[in-house]
Amino acid sequence: MGSDPAPGLISLVITTRNEELHLPQLLDSFLVQEPPFEIVLVDSESRDRTVEIATRFAARYPHLLRVIERPGSRGVGRNTGVRAAKGTHVAFIDGDCFADPQWVRTLRRDLRESVVVAGRTVPVGKPKYGQLARVELFQKGEDVTYPSCNLTYSRELFLRLGGFDPRFVTAEDIDLNLRAVEAGVTIRYEPEAIVYHHVRTKFLRFLIQAFWNGYGRKQLTEKHGNLWGNYRLRRLLSGQRTVIAWARLSGAMAGYFFRVTTGAGRRVDDHVPVNTGLEG
Repeated sequence: MGSDPAPGLISLVITTRNEELHLPQLLDSFLVQEPPFEIVLVDSESRDRTVEIATRFAARYPHLLRVIERPGSRGVGRNTGVRAAKGTHVAFIDGDCFADPQWVRTLRRDLRESVVVAGRTVPVGKPKYGQLARVELFQKGEDVTYPSCNLTYSRELFLRLGGFDPRFVTAEDIDLNLRAVEAGVTIRYEPEAIVYHHVRTKFLRFLIQAFWNGYGRKQLTEKHGNLWGNYRLRRLLSGQRTVIAWARLSGAMAGYFFRVTTGAGRRVDDHVPVNTGLEG
């Protein structure tokens, strides 16, 4: 599966939870993007001023932004946003990110060649753990770990694949990419399509995120079977050169084996926590 018709309207889908600190910068970064595009923001029970900020922006730019309140996991929120979207393509970005001025223009160019485009995510902030590389997972030779904070799909393909699996705590983007590759799609990586991501400033939140990432990786094996052969283990272990890198790996393994013990004998389940410490 290769090229797609030249995209017209692109829908930018955001999921938020307690992102009042970062949301203004994200929304302002859209004002310089190449039209046509729309913004669909889905909030999951924020307890701060996130919805107020989004609603105020929507009042100023009613043709640009729609705000939807929908409790649930990130998968639920993104699926809700896609169903409400009017564009031929959907570009996902998170509430703690902001876009490079050429982001939409670059995506639109690459979408002429592929139905799925993954951009480059650049960490912003001082903590060293923001510089750690992704733990890559490959399927049919394709990297399927491109994160959904900078990921664009043809809306038709997204809906045909069934969207994000809402049962995942994390790794719902890996699951979607894996299913896309299984369907014959080639994911195009575009390093010039840049999104900036604010690094978590508290080390505890970093460890919590690592824990739930490991939990999500175990959910992947429950759904897709044993995936250990799809990791490049030598490359993974050789990349653990710092105390912080080993702390992340240890946290992820703790989450993985926590899922093993609590989810023993079950497939991916419907009873997952909404707030995993990844938002806010």
